[in-house]
Amino acid sequence: MGRRKSKRAEIKTKKAGPGLETQFSCPFCNHERAVQVKIDLQHSTAQAKCNSCTESFSSTQVNYLTQPVDVFHEWIDACEAANAGKSINTKSMHPQL
Repeated sequence: MGRRKSKRAEIKTKKAGPGLETQFSCPFCNHERAVQVKIDLQHSTAQAKCNSCTESFSSTQVNYLTQPVDVFHEWIDACEAANAGKSINTKSMHPQL
C-alpha cells in the first residue's frame, strides 16, 4: 500500500519588465536610435558611437555594474561640460569596486 501522489502547484514566474535602453539619440545629429554602446569588460573600456555622423565617445572607467545607459549619459555630461567650458573628470564618476 502506497501513498497517493499529490499534484504539485505550478510555480508562476513574473515576466521581466521593460529593460534599459540600448540604442540612443545622437546628441550631435539628433538621429533617433543611432548611437550604439559597446562595453568591453576585459579591457575596462566602453565606446558610444553614432552610426549616422560617426561621432564617438570612449570611457576608460568601466566595471561590471556599468550599463549602456551609463556610458551614454557620461557622454551627455561630457558634452554639457564642454559647452559650459569646464573640463570633466570621468575617473571621479566611477568609484573603484
